[in-house]
Amino acid sequence: MCKTGRFTRTERVKRSEEIRNLFKNGKRITIHGAKLFLLPNNLDKNRIAFALPRNYGNAVERNRCKRLSREVYRKVKTQLQTGFDMIFLVYPGNDVYETRCSMFNSLVQKAGILKE
Repeated sequence: MCKTGRFTRTERVKRSEEIRNLFKNGKRITIHGAKLFLLPNNLDKNRIAFALPRNYGNAVERNRCKRLSREVYRKVKTQLQTGFDMIFLVYPGNDVYETRCSMFNSLVQKAGILKE
């Protein structure tokens, strides 16, 4: 982990077969407006990808949504247990920073991966 709290390349799930595996075999945690897919990765860090449904607005809206999600994860990542691959899926209509924070916190709390 960086001292600056940056979201680095090594913290991203990038390969399409890993993403497919997460969608297929990952534990699904759902709340209204978002889902979290979770799988252990046997690493000393978490990796995450951000996904949106196909009908999520235009490119500007999709990019803004992913930027918001990355920032929420960056702020919370030090409070999470390590060793998981995750996909954070957000549905349209939840593009406020505070809403996104509460959604992500609810999902990781339901998943049981918050540090004590």
